[in-house]
Amino acid sequence: MGSFSLWHWLIAIAFWFLLFGWPISKILRKAGFSGWWVLLIFVPLANLIGLWVFATAQWPNAPGADKSSS
Repeated sequence: MGSFSLWHWLIAIAFWFLLFGWPISKILRKAGFSGWWVLLIFVPLANLIGLWVFATAQWPNAPGADKSSS
């Protein structure tokens, strides 16, 4: 029973991304943000800060968003 190899970690990260990353990126794109923000879930503390930013930010695709300010 040694430590995990590189392949074990890559499979675990791929599984984690498919389980959480893909649905979160779809939610982010529907809200009007870039789907690349989902990479924050892999960075400790940055994921919590990103969650607070998205919770308090003005969402571009929100039903009440002002789209005539261009």
